[in-house]
Order: sequence, then C-alpha cells, then structure tokens
Amino acid sequence: GALAAVVLVYRLSLVTGRRLDPHVLLLSGVVVGAFAGALMSAIMVMSDAPGVRNAFLWLLGGFSAASWRALAVFSVYAALPLGVLLYHARSLDLIALGDEAAHHLGAEVDRVRRIIYLSTALLTAASVATCGIVGFVGLVVPHAVRTTFRPLHRSLLPLVFVAGGCFLVLADVVSRTAVRPLELPVGVVTALVGVPLFAVLLRRTLA
Repeated sequence: GALAAVVLVYRLSLVTGRRLDPHVLLLSGVVVGAFAGALMSAIMVMSDAPGVRNAFLWLLGGFSAASWRALAVFSVYAALPLGVLLYHARSLDLIALGDEAAHHLGAEVDRVRRIIYLSTALLTAASVATCGIVGFVGLVVPHAVRTTFRPLHRSLLPLVFVAGGCFLVLADVVSRTAVRPLELPVGVVTALVGVPLFAVLLRRTLA
C-alpha cells in the first residue's frame, strides 16, 4: 500500500522533462493522502464497533501493541532503507548545497532523490504499520538536531534517529501519566508539543 501511494505521488509529480518538482510533489502528496483518508473512512464506516475503536486508536498513534516480536520484525524490515540512507549521506550533503552545485560536484541529483524518497517512504510505512500515525516527530526532531549539531548527514542521520526515539519515549511517558488512569494516544502528545516547537523553528528559519 505504501509503495503504491509513493508510486502514484511520484508519477503525479513528474513535470516537463520528467524532472521531479518538490512543490508539485507536496501537492500530490496532499491529494493522494486525501484519497487514502477517504478509503480509510469508508472502511471504518463498514466496520463493527470494536473495529472502529481500534482503527481510531491506531490513527491517533500509540505503543499499546509494542512487543519484542514487533520490534524484531520492524528492525529486519527497516535495515535495508536505513543502510541506503547512510550510504547516500555524502550525496545528501551535496544536494543541500543546491542542485546545480551538487551536479557539478558529481552527485546524480535526480537518481539520489528517487532513492531517498523510496527509502523514507518504506521507513514511514513500517513505522505507521507498527505504531499508527504519530505526527510532527519527523518535522520537529530533524530541525532541532540540525540547529545543534554539525549538518553532515553521516553523523546527522544517526543522531536524528536516536533523538526521535528519545522524544517518543518521553511522549509515551507523558501520555501514560498525564491524565491517569486514562492513557492519551502518543500522537496527541507529540502534536501538542510538536506544533508550537515547529512554529518556533519555522519562524526562526524564516527570520
């Protein structure tokens, strides 16, 4: 399902000359996301009450179904795309300088972008399948880490993964203790924390 969505977004994003336009990519993602959301809504409407409740909790995100088996399956699945990202760390450093500069320095910009999009889509699919939709982690944590540490991706990527995991553990602790004996979905906590932080980071970046 994730691969189908990525392929559809990619095909919609190709513009004249078969080049990938990031702005069109964003709009294509919104369109495909809305279509997928409509399909999920239709499935929930046709489900029984327990199924609707489970689907709703999954959409909000959480670690209630966490287990060593789930972690093992996720680790095996995520090993390849993680390795691909680390392998292309230098190319990502060059692309950060701009497409033209990266091309002159030897990076195959379009090819690397396709590989990175595919790898990140696979990682996102594995994460969502495991713990549901937990928003704003991928927006807030990388920006926060980048402002603190060196921007080289070979060291930046592992730091982002570790910092993102720590942030999720803290969010899980808050979700389990803030309104005891009830347990908030982790996605609610990350959104409440992530939206203000992202707004501050965005304002600082644009200033």
